[in-house]
Amino acid sequence: MSTQKTNKATKINLFSFAAPHMRTFHLSWISFFLCFFGWFGIAPLMAVVREELNLTQSQIGNTIIASVAITVIARIVIGRFCDKYGPRLTYSTLLILGSIPVISIGLSDSYESFLILRLVIGVIGASFVITQYHTSVMFADNVVGTANATTAGWGNMGGGATQVIMPMIFSGFVFLGLEESSAWRWAMAVPGVAMIVLGILYYKYTTDTPEGNFSDLKADSMAELEGDNEEESEVSMLEVMKDYRVWSLFIIYGASFGIELTINNIAAIYYYDYFSLDLKTAGLIAGLFGLMNIFARSVGGFLGDKCGIKFGLRGRVVFLFIMLFLEGIALMVFSSMSVLPLAIGTMILFSLCVQMAEGATYSVVPFINRKAIGAVSGIVGAGGNAGAVMAGFLFKYESIPYPQALFIIGIVVTIVSFVAFTIRFSTADEKEAEEELEEALAEPELEPVLAD
Repeated sequence: MSTQKTNKATKINLFSFAAPHMRTFHLSWISFFLCFFGWFGIAPLMAVVREELNLTQSQIGNTIIASVAITVIARIVIGRFCDKYGPRLTYSTLLILGSIPVISIGLSDSYESFLILRLVIGVIGASFVITQYHTSVMFADNVVGTANATTAGWGNMGGGATQVIMPMIFSGFVFLGLEESSAWRWAMAVPGVAMIVLGILYYKYTTDTPEGNFSDLKADSMAELEGDNEEESEVSMLEVMKDYRVWSLFIIYGASFGIELTINNIAAIYYYDYFSLDLKTAGLIAGLFGLMNIFARSVGGFLGDKCGIKFGLRGRVVFLFIMLFLEGIALMVFSSMSVLPLAIGTMILFSLCVQMAEGATYSVVPFINRKAIGAVSGIVGAGGNAGAVMAGFLFKYESIPYPQALFIIGIVVTIVSFVAFTIRFSTADEKEAEEELEEALAEPELEPVLAD
């Protein structure tokens, strides 16, 4: 979906809710936050669920894989939906329909039903693609990396918040007199209901593009727009599938966001089992990992933009390599810690690196194929879940303790970091990016929109 360049925002004013740019910015990250919260809401309660449903380590591993597996497909498909139907309708629909399995998981009475519902819940992980798509069409080149990273990072923060909040909600229901076997079930209804509310608000208060909603455009303009978009989508999808850089980013995102998803799934039970903590304390510590998203991913996108402004597109790629390499090293160090304070400290360091690597990745994505933002975002985003699926297999087997699995993943991430050097841009690409950056910076008429 192309937009007029002059209508894209060139600044981000976090204290503004002005339409359409900043209102979309805030509602997109809040929606993604709730989707992430619902997606991983059950993770900090797994110690209770494990006892009630008599789950083995292998079965828990299967549920971890299931929670991220279907998202690989969902993210690819959702990008095309954004191109065709617009992010506003796509997001609202996903939020409302996605709330159904989130609430329904409380009805699980066996390993099989629990596994199936964790699988279906994974569809809401596609919300990431809509978030990145919507900010990409709203913000200009000089800030698009920062906008993408901030909305994604604050949304990802839901994975940390759920580690802290869900045990509290669970305890609240226990305090009201419910048995633990019922409390975790009612707790999962909370994020589900919140998703329904956000779905309604998103539909009412956002627009598809800076120019307005698809349905609001004049009939002749819409026909031309859809015709152009359909042609671009067909050509662009073929180009995207052939572009090796997309698959390089697919692998890289698997080694960053894929590992964040894995940690979100196992962190609470990791601290519960290996450091003999109670459920609330383990959840609180695990929550620190995701809560770093409040600034870490934004910093990664911001620095990616700065490197792009100073060194061109190649500068964005080099910064991405650095952060991914540091992530791998930090994860290996964390996996070796057996003293709680050191484990917490190294986990936070690893969290900073992995989230900055994610932000750096999506400071590169918008420049791969400008005619297929949705398709590129979807495929690269799917890479994150593919990485989580692959990592999840390490946690299935009784013979591989969690610390060893994390160390192996750290080695793989360090090796994958060198894949960043396969991402190259032509001289023409660099020149086009430079010209568009200069054009974006030369458009002061947009600034008052974001200064409210």
